[in-house]
Amino acid sequence: MGKRLDEAEEVPQETVTPDSTRKSVVREYAEALIVAVLLALVIRTFVVQAFKIPSGSMLSTLQIGDHILVNKFIYHFTPITRGDIIVFKFPQDETRDFIKRVIGLPGDTLEIRGKQVLINGVALVEPYAVYSQGPYPRMSERDHVAPFLIPPDRLFMMGDNRDHSMDSRFWGFLDMRKIKGKAFIVYFSLRSEDIPYASALPGLFYVVTHPSIIRWGRFGSLVH
Repeated sequence: MGKRLDEAEEVPQETVTPDSTRKSVVREYAEALIVAVLLALVIRTFVVQAFKIPSGSMLSTLQIGDHILVNKFIYHFTPITRGDIIVFKFPQDETRDFIKRVIGLPGDTLEIRGKQVLINGVALVEPYAVYSQGPYPRMSERDHVAPFLIPPDRLFMMGDNRDHSMDSRFWGFLDMRKIKGKAFIVYFSLRSEDIPYASALPGLFYVVTHPSIIRWGRFGSLVH
């Protein structure tokens, strides 16, 4: 066991206090930073995650340049309901995230007849759906789909901008295990297509100097 220093042999207090205090402060900041990072990772993984809307497939419910928050734990406590707007892994490329509206639930018989969606033989009322040229523009093969049964643990997804949405009409059912969460609020929005810079810092400077491109009225808008 090492020899214990007596008072005569100890280093004077004033020579050790600054260094030990400095180490303590650095350690405290480091620990706080680590805790903050871990907390942020936990929140992002299990609670809430932020996403940006890059396309117009959900117009006019969600605008290009909307920044939304997604609740990632809600479906552990409540069931998915028709009309929910959810973020999920794109079935054909799971490195990409898509956002669409739930139209068909497991066990539903779904049919599309002249752009009109029918669930179990009843026309679905969809005030959120928009079309390029009024309610019934030029038809395509995806606007007439024979009745089919949605299998267990699968969903049929569609974008609100019906004529400009890559959704279940093209790539099929969504496996419910691929869901990331439910969109619930717009926390920031700007007309990003008006920003002439692709890089972050010049883009940020442009936003600061051109606040008119910020959609102030969309801040805090609920997603439904």
